Amino acid sequence: MSPIPLQRPRRRRRSAAIRSLVREHELSPADLIQPLFVLHGRGVEREVRSMPGVFQFSVDEKLDREVDTVRSRGISAVLLFGLPASKDDAGSENYSEDGIVQRALRRLREQHPDLLLITDVCCCEYTSHGHCGVLRNGSVDNDATLEILGRVSVSHAQAGADIVAPSGMMDGMVAAIRSSLDSSGNSDTAILSYAVKYASGFYGPFREAADSAPAFGDRRQYQMDPANLREALLEAALDEAEGADLLMVKPALAYLDVVRAVRERTQLPLVAYNVSGEYSMVKAAARQGWIDECRVVLEALTGMRRAGADAIISYHAKDAALWLRGGDGE
Repeated sequence: MSPIPLQRPRRRRRSAAIRSLVREHELSPADLIQPLFVLHGRGVEREVRSMPGVFQFSVDEKLDREVDTVRSRGISAVLLFGLPASKDDAGSENYSEDGIVQRALRRLREQHPDLLLITDVCCCEYTSHGHCGVLRNGSVDNDATLEILGRVSVSHAQAGADIVAPSGMMDGMVAAIRSSLDSSGNSDTAILSYAVKYASGFYGPFREAADSAPAFGDRRQYQMDPANLREALLEAALDEAEGADLLMVKPALAYLDVVRAVRERTQLPLVAYNVSGEYSMVKAAARQGWIDECRVVLEALTGMRRAGADAIISYHAKDAALWLRGGDGE
């Protein structure tokens, strides 16, 4: 006769009530950040072909309605990406007082005083060449780009941003932005650094959404090699030392080991970015009926929390928040 097990973990799984009682990690709408794409024009609500359910919005009632929906589902933070009216070598609309992100910030700050407004700070959407900084001899000039990032961050702070999020992986970007913010009287504006951003194949759909594909080459000379983990810890430590208030790992799903490693090395809040390619793969499989979209999305987002993320940027955020509150979609 087989010995009777002394431990029976299944007892703690018998019912929904006990599973809830002993659950180790919780996911809630308050953990989620909704990305939003804004562009010039009136009455524009344009779906991104490669990202079903994700839209580009004009800064008018179209954006208002989307943010009202996001707020109604318990999400308290958005991340803004802008599509400029025109592009040039320096990406000058990026730091224009009347730039598209600046317009969106002023409108949202007026209508939603308590909404947490985060802005992406990079050059790729605004430059004619699509790279993340100033070009010199066909390569991004790191130090010349820092001055641009400082100007962008100040303009966003003055328009109402609570947090600026530099994403270009320039060396010294956090220190440069912190100096610019402080010297301009914006010392309360926080910095969420894309401290660990890999040169990933998972960004493809985003480049359509933000019209940000490089005109030549790729971004491997400034974004990280997917094979490297120790380098991620170095990048995170450098940004923390330069004054970052929050750190990010991007992408999320293929880099959960990196999320865990960074989590174990820092006391700063840590954000994971559930990126466009991850979103689009789930959407495509769900449309074929191959997976249960709700179940897979919530499982993936919970995995990011379990790995150590305090918050998650996700294109699924709006739907996930509805599911978490017991809704069945629209």
